[in-house]
Amino acid sequence: MQDTQMRRLYEAPAYDPAWPKSHWRASHPAPFALPPLEGEATADIAVIGAGFAGLNAALEAARESGARVVVLDAVQPGWGASGRNGGFCGYGGAKLSDAAIVARVGRDGARDFRDFQRAAIAHVGALIDDNGWNARQGPEGEAVLAQSPKVWAGFAQEARELQALYGETPELVAPGALAERGLSGPGFHGALILNEGFPLDPMAYVEGLARLALAAGVRICGESPVTAIAPDGGGWCLTTPGGRLRAPKVLVATNGYSSDDLPRWIGGRNLPAFSAVLVTRPLSDAERRDQGYTDPRMAFDARKLLHYFRHLPDGRFLFGMRGGTSGTQAAHRGMETQVRRHFEALFPAWAGAATEHTWSGFVCLTGSLAPFVGEVPGAPGLHAAFGWHGSGVAAASYSGRQIGRLMTGKPAHLPDLVRRVPRRFPIASLRRTWLRLAYAGYALKDGPLPGA
Repeated sequence: MQDTQMRRLYEAPAYDPAWPKSHWRASHPAPFALPPLEGEATADIAVIGAGFAGLNAALEAARESGARVVVLDAVQPGWGASGRNGGFCGYGGAKLSDAAIVARVGRDGARDFRDFQRAAIAHVGALIDDNGWNARQGPEGEAVLAQSPKVWAGFAQEARELQALYGETPELVAPGALAERGLSGPGFHGALILNEGFPLDPMAYVEGLARLALAAGVRICGESPVTAIAPDGGGWCLTTPGGRLRAPKVLVATNGYSSDDLPRWIGGRNLPAFSAVLVTRPLSDAERRDQGYTDPRMAFDARKLLHYFRHLPDGRFLFGMRGGTSGTQAAHRGMETQVRRHFEALFPAWAGAATEHTWSGFVCLTGSLAPFVGEVPGAPGLHAAFGWHGSGVAAASYSGRQIGRLMTGKPAHLPDLVRRVPRRFPIASLRRTWLRLAYAGYALKDGPLPGA
């Protein structure tokens, strides 16, 4: 199982080691500058990727089991998806509908996965609160907004299904009540309110995790991209530009920033997909009232190519969306234009509110539309945790904790859904083509933007 080079799906600019010009980076202007791996080193556990999953795994293994853990990151903690997302700590992880999850793992399996999601949210909240990190950014709960009367009509059935399957009682907000609830907009036709989850500052959270891991004795090496993974006696040898790290157990936690060669098993099982985000200048109270959108909760619409958005504590507004199938600089500029156009269509009263920051990053899909958390088949000691499908703040964090337990011989809460090995995408070399076709179909199904 020799792997000798990095092979990634997109053009090189998508993996530029420079920090993205994001609101989160601007809000935390002194990033970590942890030194790279130099020379020969050993560990009980090696972790590739200093994001939510990798740092939670390292922290669990070091603090609860006393393992010697070394984390290798291509840049620094928070450079990847963990520092680029919208800060939505809520339900998620899989791209499957509840009915599809039941079909795959049964009703008990679906309930176990829902319990897993609830535990994931609680895990992140406890880390933030117990350590006094200034990361929470709003109230609990999230709003799902219908983009058409037809979608709104289906929300009632969805609410009944959530009650029957999970015992949850979401609130339905009729179209005529949206304005009084501060959920008004030309593209919204009713809402379903879930009670779980909360918004956070992802950079404050990931940097808090890194500091906590360092305090627990974890060694984190920045500027240390892993260029090869190879069996080494009873364990594994990881090669970086400056050194080699040997460990009997390894966790690959690079999600959408993975290479198809590291390990070769992962190639074709994952599909990185772009998500673009903008943050406006601060909005005045009058501007918020003019639009009619004042609700402070996390929110997203029910489109396949969803939009997600929320007010930030300082008055700014965050808006993100899926899209883009190229990593070139020109394509990135196109994504910036597109996300602004969609923002103005859904929130026209704020068309004059300038964009202060725009950035993009990868979410990660799998061929089975569910995460994978476990040992790589046929490779004893080699583990992976990836595939959060754009909702990984909670799921990746808790999965990291559980894989940290698994790697140190402790009981772990890993539902059947996430332990199943994801299938490969058909003709994996054409993944970007499949994505383009899927996006075209989703756009037709989602319907036009308001005013189009």
